[in-house]
Amino acid sequence: MARPFEPESALASQATISSPVTEKKPADVESAPATGSNDKSDKNAGAVTISAASNKKEKDMSEAERQEYYSELVIDGEKKYHKLGWVQLVVVLIVEAIALGSLSLPAAFATLGMVAGTIITVGIGFIAIYTSYVIGQVKIKHPQVTHYAHVGRLLLPGRAGAILEGVIGCAFVLYLVLLVGSHCLTGTIAFQTITQVDVCTLVWGIVSMILLFLCALPPSFAEMAVLGYVDFVSICVAILLTLIATGIRANNQEGGFAAVDWTVGPKEGATFYEAMVAVTNVVFAYSFAICQFSFMEEMHTPTDFPKAVWVLGITEIIIYTCTGAIGYAFIGNSAQSPALLSAGFTVSRVAFGIALPVIFISGSINTVTSGRYVLDYLFPHSPIRYVNSPKGWMAWIAYITVASVIAWVVAEAIPFFSDLLGIISALFVSGFSLYLPGFMWFVIIREGGCFQGWKNTSLTILNTVCILIGLICFGCGTYGAVEDIIVSFADGTVGKSFSCANR
Repeated sequence: MARPFEPESALASQATISSPVTEKKPADVESAPATGSNDKSDKNAGAVTISAASNKKEKDMSEAERQEYYSELVIDGEKKYHKLGWVQLVVVLIVEAIALGSLSLPAAFATLGMVAGTIITVGIGFIAIYTSYVIGQVKIKHPQVTHYAHVGRLLLPGRAGAILEGVIGCAFVLYLVLLVGSHCLTGTIAFQTITQVDVCTLVWGIVSMILLFLCALPPSFAEMAVLGYVDFVSICVAILLTLIATGIRANNQEGGFAAVDWTVGPKEGATFYEAMVAVTNVVFAYSFAICQFSFMEEMHTPTDFPKAVWVLGITEIIIYTCTGAIGYAFIGNSAQSPALLSAGFTVSRVAFGIALPVIFISGSINTVTSGRYVLDYLFPHSPIRYVNSPKGWMAWIAYITVASVIAWVVAEAIPFFSDLLGIISALFVSGFSLYLPGFMWFVIIREGGCFQGWKNTSLTILNTVCILIGLICFGCGTYGAVEDIIVSFADGTVGKSFSCANR
């Protein structure tokens, strides 16, 4: 059952604590002289207080000492989790978004054709920018929404809203864990390709799981943003290397670029389910809105979010369109997913080596996001959720361990890249990035009647389109992914689940 929706993001550390410090809102905490100052001595003083109190076991503290200790943990936690600027927001959104999705696009173009692939990639990109902007508007209008699940109580009243919050919360965690599973699968493929060692692939899956666990240890998005710069360079270099290598190979073949079998329209004999898997892979690439509430909660100036949304959105459209179109023009209908496999034996090994940071850093930020939600849900009135005490770290490590193991199980149970992305996209991204933001505008953001003035009329049409596209992706995309999995198993074109066979 869903927890009561908390109106404050900075809650008292425990029900027994009555210290005035713990009752402050985030803005109050940040502006308090003892906590908001940039003065070095203030920071050192706070650190000494917490350190001195933590030398005693909690059970040996007096009530006053316990209250002071918990208050310091809350203040330290609020400072720790409100450091994100809009540039850092772009970085963490890039870490979350520009990763595996881009690697599936040449294969998606091979199914859809050059024209349809380009139109869908650009069109979905601008729709994703808009729906992300709606999510930002909801966060500004209702600051108490700290994670996506909390929107449920704003969309529906009373008991129905509480149930919807629980459903969205479960879907939120499940989506993020499945996404980590797709990164675990990609890590397995990467190690197989790089090493070319005759080792059971289950071993590489376990290695990938451990690396995803280690990268998820930093609990704040500001800390993850530091790794984000490495992540972005990694995926850009890997994509560029793949495009250059496939371009050289296409040019050197007999007939040159003219011999590449790319087509303007959909490939001959393409089935409906294959087309839907391709479309959902494009939708998956623009899944950055899902974590936006969680990321914006750490911003020190949340109203700066439009800058981040536009920078990320335009960057994604450029990278994805170029990767899909150029990659398809160089590779043709033989494009594989992930695209790095199409670069040739030697280059694909190098490209996967370069892509290792993005595989594990981008995967781990999903574990961090789901972990933050789960700890906020389980410990809403406890400093444990700040992960700045022994109990907090124990809870954090326990969660990311469980999440990493489940992700590994998912990767081994569905050992094929495009269909796993298709299932994730159809079931979850269609809602989080498309039809739910459309409903948010109608219920939460809209002012006046749907057709009151040209602005509301235009936005009514736009949000209706978002809802319809999302529902089509949900229904048809799920059918397509499941049907493709059934056909793939029947044809024997993929390995068995939990086997040592190559992925």
